[in-house]
Amino acid sequence: MTISLPSAIGLDFGTTNSVVALAQQPGAADMLLFDGPAAPGAVFRSALCLWEEEGEPQGLASEAGPWAIAEYLAFPQGSRFLQSFKSVAANASFEYASVFERRFRFEDLGRLFLGKMAGRARGALNGKTSRLVVGRPVEFAGSRPDEALARTRYDAMFGHLAEEIHYVYEPIGAAFSYASRITDPATILVADFGGGTSDFSVVRIDVPGAARRCTPLGHAGVGIAGDRFDFRIVDHLVMPLLGKGGSYRSFDKVLDIPGGYFTDFADWSRLALMRNRRTMAELDKLRRVALDPEAIGRMIAIIDQELGYQLYDAVGALKRALSQSDVAEFRFAGAGLSIAAEVRRDAFEAWIAPDIAQMEQAVDQALARAETDASAIDRVFLTGGTSLTPRVRRLFVERFGEERIAAGGELTSIAHGLALIGQQDDIAAWAA
Repeated sequence: MTISLPSAIGLDFGTTNSVVALAQQPGAADMLLFDGPAAPGAVFRSALCLWEEEGEPQGLASEAGPWAIAEYLAFPQGSRFLQSFKSVAANASFEYASVFERRFRFEDLGRLFLGKMAGRARGALNGKTSRLVVGRPVEFAGSRPDEALARTRYDAMFGHLAEEIHYVYEPIGAAFSYASRITDPATILVADFGGGTSDFSVVRIDVPGAARRCTPLGHAGVGIAGDRFDFRIVDHLVMPLLGKGGSYRSFDKVLDIPGGYFTDFADWSRLALMRNRRTMAELDKLRRVALDPEAIGRMIAIIDQELGYQLYDAVGALKRALSQSDVAEFRFAGAGLSIAAEVRRDAFEAWIAPDIAQMEQAVDQALARAETDASAIDRVFLTGGTSLTPRVRRLFVERFGEERIAAGGELTSIAHGLALIGQQDDIAAWAA
């Protein structure tokens, strides 16, 4: 069977999930459905699982998306489960991931992921399309993101997929998607909350048929989002049991244990990579001199037994429960560690208060750059999985009013809008 390639493809490569939309007919885009272990779906998990297998390139076999999770759960200690690797795209200190003594650069992981994702797309991504529009955050994740480096890595990752590649701010894609749902002109604030970044764009939407339907007015972003909320949970509930805040003995001195190990452990993009000979040897040396060696031993065991996904799953379950209830229980067991802790929503919101404050500052910056007062915003369009967090939504309700909040397609709106942008004659007007 011959599958005709679409006129444009919109690709939302996300920290947590990736989504693709295909533009086949003018003014319309359809979500691409991927095979899944249970049923086809439009959302493909941004994760990789690698394991050693003879006869495979470099002696490694791999899977991506939900298939990666299934492979990992079937053989956790013999595999490496990588997730949230988009978070290191702009990190100059990240040179490569060491997996079973093989080195993978960011673009190596990205191309491997895209290839496996295409293999689950029922042939819809076979061949080289004419135009690909890829979403990118306004501000990449990390404390000192190198945007030029991220662009170079993205080019190497996506360059083989299309004759033309364009990068567009992710909230602009969401704005185009929202514009397809309305007919009246409006000035909107798009707030896109993913796993690694929170991005904001002020956009003027004109009536259908206008020469330029969407006009970007100003943007801002911050490299924190859902994964940072996860970090707060792990930091408060798990890290104290793994030695954080503890001390070690060096000759006749008692010193604080360095925080770098704990920072890496609570970062989903780095946790699996800690299982390498150098890091494990350093941790074992630390365990021998720690005042609480059993705590460091538990950290070593979680890393060595590849329990990062189970920890991630427990954190995600708590966040979802707290989105529905005022109180929920966090449960995690493994590697000699057993945690059952009651968590109140107000406590969780206190943990993430510094992150919410940074998000609000970015909103202020977007409005200032757009030279638009908050009172001139007709609608606030919330998108991205983290927008479902009650404290995030409340930030905008308190500031703009419930009546101005719009939502929908939290996981698919960006890709849908990117495909629509791909049909425009002059994409440069929206390219970033």
